[in-house]
Amino acid sequence: MNYADNILETIGNTPLVKLNQIAEEVDALVLAKVETFNPGNSVKDRMALKMIEDAEADGRLKPGGTIIEGTSGNTGMGLALAAIVKGYTLICVISDKQSKEKMDILRAVGAQVVVCPTDVEPDDPRSYYSVSKRLGEETPNSWYVNQYDNPSNAVAHYEQTGPEIWEQTEGKITHFVVGVGTGGTISGVGKYLKEQNPNVKVWGVDTYGSVFKKYHETGIFDENEIYPYITEGIGEDILPANVDFDTIDGFTKVTDKDAAVFTRKLAKEEGIFVGNSAGSAIKGVLQLKEHFGPDDVVVVLFHDHGSRYVGKMFNDDWMRDRGFLEEEITSAVDLIKDHIDKPLVTVFTEELVSHAIDRMKRFKISQIPVKDTTGFVGSVDETSLFRAYVENKEIAEMPIKDVMQAAFPVVDKDTSIEAVSKLITKENQAVLVDLGEGKHHIITKHDIISAI
Repeated sequence: MNYADNILETIGNTPLVKLNQIAEEVDALVLAKVETFNPGNSVKDRMALKMIEDAEADGRLKPGGTIIEGTSGNTGMGLALAAIVKGYTLICVISDKQSKEKMDILRAVGAQVVVCPTDVEPDDPRSYYSVSKRLGEETPNSWYVNQYDNPSNAVAHYEQTGPEIWEQTEGKITHFVVGVGTGGTISGVGKYLKEQNPNVKVWGVDTYGSVFKKYHETGIFDENEIYPYITEGIGEDILPANVDFDTIDGFTKVTDKDAAVFTRKLAKEEGIFVGNSAGSAIKGVLQLKEHFGPDDVVVVLFHDHGSRYVGKMFNDDWMRDRGFLEEEITSAVDLIKDHIDKPLVTVFTEELVSHAIDRMKRFKISQIPVKDTTGFVGSVDETSLFRAYVENKEIAEMPIKDVMQAAFPVVDKDTSIEAVSKLITKENQAVLVDLGEGKHHIITKHDIISAI
């Protein structure tokens, strides 16, 4: 019989898969190392087990102990599998930008999850770096993993992932491309591959808001480059000890939008259902295509599984809210399709200004069309009302007709975006769309900006 003694024995030996449609513009053979085939569905299973085994060997982790780690979710899953098999307690400290699915999965495998704010400095006591370190100091019989600086992280990939890729490509690999977070994967794999063939090029994929690319190119740690970003699993606002910049030949940065869009493309065009960092990785390959030739073998590593992002990149509403959804928007009706089902808020000429102010507050809007029995005859917006109030504090009890401005222009639903945009000026804050059958809707500057 052929079976594993426990789930940990199934880690590794993940497949290489040729990328076809999504990489058709790349003049090279592009192969994906699909790490979702690990039992915890990510590349982090490898280093999680290695870090635990090494800590057991030198006495840092004792029987019945508690494992504590700051994680974006995937390392936590790998640690959880090992903790289950080996009988440890696990506390995972995670930032609030990580997907709900990751948090739910960690809890499902028995981990205690502590959630920390993302938008704080690394040395802030609330950051997930600081909280995980503090818990490690305060918890009896505990071991703080510290995957960022733990050398076993990179060693796992030097001993496992690198040799697998070398053997699977029969030593023909010419380029290795991977997203960089803790640095263990790129440094461990890169070191092994370059020992076999010094001509192999190792490229890191970074994200905007992270410090890696500029630091690699200039040696400058530029705090001005640090700002919040959406992409999960890659990029850092610190320099982990596991990032061996001497092993890395270069970096390319990928935007949050491209990462999300290409994550979905991998599923739809290749049938490979992988996570957010994989979208960054394949877009990085496309950005680097001028570095590849027809005889080259490019291996790109896909870190984790798409199931951890079904509420994010694979959710149309989430993508649309961030302007990431690739939809064709050409006409006036396209601009309002996300809220076309909501009724148009209006105010009548004889109503009081206080009524308009109340509706602006209640519906969280900045402008309102004014009507009378003949149709649209004027408009009010928060700027004009503010100016009028400064001039006359009694404005709230005045009728709308005494303070209203010109009516918003009315366009047909098929009017082009360019034509609509020209109608919105400093004096005119919105445009009305005639939907037919007496129905109208409003287009604001926000709608146009969202479509850009």
